[in-house]
Amino acid sequence: MAGGGAGPKADEPQPHPPKDQLPGISYCITSPPTWPEAILLGFQHYLVMLGTTVLIPTALVPQMGGGNDEKAKVIQTLLLVAGLNTLLQTMFGTRLPAVIGGSYTFVPTTISIILAGRFNDSSDPDEFKMKKIGVLEDYISLIDIESFCSHIENVLISFQRFKRTMRAIQGSLIIASTLQIVLGFSGLWRNVTRFLSPLSAVPLVGLVGFGLYELGFPGVAKCVEIGLPQLILLVFVSQYLPHIFHTGKHVFDRFAVIFTVVIVWIYAHLLTVGGAYNDAAPKTQTSCRTDRAGLIDAAPWIRVPYPFQWGAPSFDAGEAFAMMMASFVALVESTGAFIAVARYASATAIPPSILSRGVGWQGIGILISGLFGTVNGSSVSVENAGLLALTRVGSRRVVQISAGFMIFFSILGKFGAVFASIPAPIIAALYCLFFAYVGSGGLSFLQFCNLNSFRTKFILGFSIFIGLSVPQYFNEYTAINGYGPVHTGERWFNDIINVPLQSEAFVAGCVAYFLDNTLHRRDGAIRKDRGKHWWDKFRSYKGDTRNTMQGNYDLSTGLRDVSYAA
Repeated sequence: MAGGGAGPKADEPQPHPPKDQLPGISYCITSPPTWPEAILLGFQHYLVMLGTTVLIPTALVPQMGGGNDEKAKVIQTLLLVAGLNTLLQTMFGTRLPAVIGGSYTFVPTTISIILAGRFNDSSDPDEFKMKKIGVLEDYISLIDIESFCSHIENVLISFQRFKRTMRAIQGSLIIASTLQIVLGFSGLWRNVTRFLSPLSAVPLVGLVGFGLYELGFPGVAKCVEIGLPQLILLVFVSQYLPHIFHTGKHVFDRFAVIFTVVIVWIYAHLLTVGGAYNDAAPKTQTSCRTDRAGLIDAAPWIRVPYPFQWGAPSFDAGEAFAMMMASFVALVESTGAFIAVARYASATAIPPSILSRGVGWQGIGILISGLFGTVNGSSVSVENAGLLALTRVGSRRVVQISAGFMIFFSILGKFGAVFASIPAPIIAALYCLFFAYVGSGGLSFLQFCNLNSFRTKFILGFSIFIGLSVPQYFNEYTAINGYGPVHTGERWFNDIINVPLQSEAFVAGCVAYFLDNTLHRRDGAIRKDRGKHWWDKFRSYKGDTRNTMQGNYDLSTGLRDVSYAA
């Protein structure tokens, strides 16, 4: 054989043998850092999850007819619900350090509900009493009475449309939550995930991260003079500075988000007050300025969001079915995100029963989102999963502290609005690193697979390619025509088909799962090729002593016997 030196002998150990648990993690699930460090790390998780929490209501609330006041209240509500759901997941769900926040998966179905024509007109003047007072205070000094009255009418109609649309979204989320609740707590999802192998997990987890590429640099480029310095500074501080300054402590890499966001945020504010964007286009000002969000003035000093704050939810069968499909897509994506979180927390592979339990509690999270009116469903935050990799801290306590920050700043609206006004390109720069970490976490499961097998190559290549190509077609078609490839007279049916096929992780994960479990699966050699033997010992909670000894998934309650049933 031509080429270099002889390869390693058969009896020689591999230089990088596969690891059930990721080495190099400073703090795992049950070994928290000191309280001061844990509080700073928890605040850092809060800053990272703010991006999705602010961007989704900012995009949806104006389309619903709401203004800055409604947008600020929805963001407060989403923050509170995210904090509650994160606590529930870390205490009773998978017990992994997973942040449960808003999800882009629910956005297309929500937009479809917003565009429903039935919300455009209604008459219920009692509903507008408080809104009228606010409008009168703002415009009482106007001289043109006719213009003044016309403005009041338009504002009240918009406000009414906002509340009616919100109630419809709430109703569909409440119904959709039952899907994950039933699949999770009944154990049905456990029976599905027990056939998941490292080979089929690679496309699923990989595209949970890489599939969100459109939220990365395209968002940075909306204000490149802010976003690009944030991206470069984040990479430099987290990856290069620790090797330049040998302090013996993980300061720069562990707190890189706080350091860089504060520096670039101050820089962006100096550009704003210096008049750099005074004559810029409206879109540029919205992306670049630090005083354009409208959140600080609109947010109340103290406000506690509560269930049914927008009124009684309304229900529509078609919209509920469409939202249920979005919930199923979020369920598949969250399964991949849970696996990534477990990997970066240096936990053992998640037993199917524990994963099913987490899905059930995530369904309760969607139910809470519907009851409170967050305009969005809940799922595992992919960006916070990436932050675990950056900091190398997978402590459960840190994420629970971050949930405390979410709840605290959701009640103290003004203070929360200050942090929520961080320019979006800064958040997009963070996404570039965190989504990449999650994607690479998926690729790391290749260490359990036989990459010399043509079966492995086919399943990996085909599922990843289809997972990227099919959503690209659906997204391009929708962007050009204004509607998806499936375009019938029933919006709910269109959403049931179009929404899942726009998710890279869902398409790739389903294709890989199907091929891996149907293509010559019964061959004993193939079982090792797909890496299934590495995860077989984790099929039940007590199948490996590390699960019981380390307490990664232990409820320590009377619910244990039910949740750990194999």
